[in-house]
Amino acid sequence: MCYQTIMTLDQLRLFIAVAEREHVTAASRAMNVTQSAVSAAIAALEGRYGVKLFHRVGRGIRLTEAGRLFLPEARAVIAQATAAEHILDDISGLKRGTLKAVASQTTAAYWLPPILVAFHRKYPQITVELAISNTEEAARKVREGEAELGIVEAIVDDPALAQWPLGEDHLIIVQAEDRVSEPIGKDWLKAQPWVMREPGSGTRATLEHYLRSLDILPEELDISLVLPSNESVRTAIEAGAGIGALSSLVVAPALLAGTLHAASDVLETRFFYGLRHKERYRSPAADALLDMIERAGRTAKEQKV
Repeated sequence: MCYQTIMTLDQLRLFIAVAEREHVTAASRAMNVTQSAVSAAIAALEGRYGVKLFHRVGRGIRLTEAGRLFLPEARAVIAQATAAEHILDDISGLKRGTLKAVASQTTAAYWLPPILVAFHRKYPQITVELAISNTEEAARKVREGEAELGIVEAIVDDPALAQWPLGEDHLIIVQAEDRVSEPIGKDWLKAQPWVMREPGSGTRATLEHYLRSLDILPEELDISLVLPSNESVRTAIEAGAGIGALSSLVVAPALLAGTLHAASDVLETRFFYGLRHKERYRSPAADALLDMIERAGRTAKEQKV
């Protein structure tokens, strides 16, 4: 039998597909090729190097020791090839490509969507894959290369990341009741049951910074619930679980409908920040999206004047 003398990317992709699924038929379906093509690719690799990559026992197929050692190297080659393809896609003038971004909950749910719609209309062939995480997790994704661009709600202390302001909003302390029976101050804030976002969220970090400016330690509060999303916090407050601090973007509809009421003056303005790794490749797609975000921010400021 004559084997190809050059290892190809397609052979590596088919090898990885079989290794991950431990099934030739499943791999052929996932890769949209025939079973014979998958078997031929594996046979070519094994024949070229004189090693067996899989144990074939009955209908089962499992990696041999050689296959187990080869798998991470094959994945690394495919990852490098994919990175090269992305660069060429970018150079082609934003006609193809994928931008992986991550945003904290408030920005992803309330601030970014109209900007992403405008971006899609201008660059319909660019796919934006947006993950939603709290600020701490978003920074991790950018640092580790899982996302090229991050948009978060608080300062991130990470020397590997560049950070700069992109937009702004403010937090409002809200409650279900439509009035406060006593003046709002340190004693009142410490006496109320609180519904909080989880540690690591930008909303919670901003609130804790505000409380410290009033000489209130976060641990002095009566925290009744800690919830993982803006919507769950808002719903719990509407149900009477206590007071909470949420973005003006999150509570605006509830304030208008009368299901929530502002219990305080507007808290200090907070910024939304862009995050990028200082040493990783800066794609034209990310630059184009950032340019659109910054122009939207300038327009919003002009409209306020």
